[in-house]
Amino acid sequence: MNKFILAAASVAALAFAGSASADPIVVKFSHVVAEHTPKGQAALKFKEEAEKLLPGKVKVEVYPSSQLYGDGKEMEALALGDVQFIAPSLSKFDKYTKKLQVFDLPFLFDNIEAVDRFQHGPEGQKLLHAMESKGFLGLAYWHNGMKELSAKKPLLVPTDAKGLKFRVQASDVLAAQFQQLGANPQKLAFAEVYQALQLGTVDGQENTWSNCFSQKYQEVQSDFTATEHGVIDYMVVTNTGWWNKLPKDIQAGLKKAMEEATKVNNDVAGKLNSDARKKIEASQAKVHELTAAQRQEWKKAMEPVWAKFEGGIGKDLIEAAKKSNSGGKS
Repeated sequence: MNKFILAAASVAALAFAGSASADPIVVKFSHVVAEHTPKGQAALKFKEEAEKLLPGKVKVEVYPSSQLYGDGKEMEALALGDVQFIAPSLSKFDKYTKKLQVFDLPFLFDNIEAVDRFQHGPEGQKLLHAMESKGFLGLAYWHNGMKELSAKKPLLVPTDAKGLKFRVQASDVLAAQFQQLGANPQKLAFAEVYQALQLGTVDGQENTWSNCFSQKYQEVQSDFTATEHGVIDYMVVTNTGWWNKLPKDIQAGLKKAMEEATKVNNDVAGKLNSDARKKIEASQAKVHELTAAQRQEWKKAMEPVWAKFEGGIGKDLIEAAKKSNSGGKS
């Protein structure tokens, strides 16, 4: 009997020793931009904080600049479990849920503070779970910034855009936005935009100040308008099945690390956009500010786009987004 107890104790001790020295959970974070960008800096901060909070329990590997997967493959890779975290643009999710199209609606949010209030309110937080049935769970929103317009002429009122060709991301909402103005949307990859503007294949584009400056659009566009008519943000997503199988302490640690990474991302994004605008203003290009009346005219011109996509997005979400402009949470 004593020998049996002794043997059982030895097996238990070995099992404990094995579990104590178990290899850490490897977490692969893949994204498509450079390390010096807000998203790139935030991913590195997530690695730093996760490994500090969960020493020996997790190992985070960050793969920037499409080293593992590009825009077209990263969702598939996440679904297959080949990576554990990605952070695509919100415009990339409309094939999984139409609700996230709320972020593409033009002139719905007045500024990045309104976007922030909506994302942190109950309706915005629910959207993090909007793709769970498809196997994707959102953990955080990361800012890139508000979009501005540029063209080969000043864009001060909606009719100024009529007849012009604008580059857009592959989004039905963004295409409808320019069609509503009597303009012609052209879906082009981000890397192709500078040359398209230079050659006149397109007349204008929309993007954040930092993206405009980093791509040197001020060299090929004579006029920029500070419209802040839309937002380019990201959602950090993980595989729902993988996440749900994690021990609770690992989940808690990764959530805490994500909170710290989000702060870094948003701080860097704000500074980069502010600095980039000043540099564009110092270039040969002109930067125009809309008056309150002009902005209202743009907003009114775009409201039919809201109505067109209301069915898929949900009237409740659009109303919650509008409420965020007044300082109230959704």
